[in-house]
Amino acid sequence: MQDNNYFWGTGRRKNALARVRVRPGNGEIKINDRTVEDYFPRLVWQSQVLQSLKVASLEGKVDVFIRATGGGLTGQAGAAKMGIARALIKLNPDLRPALKKEGLLTRDPRMVERKKFGQKGARGKRQYSKR
Repeated sequence: MQDNNYFWGTGRRKNALARVRVRPGNGEIKINDRTVEDYFPRLVWQSQVLQSLKVASLEGKVDVFIRATGGGLTGQAGAAKMGIARALIKLNPDLRPALKKEGLLTRDPRMVERKKFGQKGARGKRQYSKR
């Protein structure tokens, strides 16, 4: 979808959702109206968000605006990475092979395993007493 020179992409991971808008520009990146460094304090999260732009070699050439909701910061960083990759494909379809090779278009299927009744958690059980 495109409106007013924006290219949209949606990314999901765990319970997080990132709606991404990309347009040609000077490299401005905002997540929930904050900078990447401000929103994601850990370098791992920051590099994960910027990974799609590095693979496409579009750092400093596009403006990215992200609305991230749900989940935690790890999930939001993964969702933003996927959303940026999807939006970049709409901007330039020739980038698809490079982004796909890096695995940026594949949704991470891992989810939290549910807690079972009678147990402390998903796998944690009561301590066994032999005597």
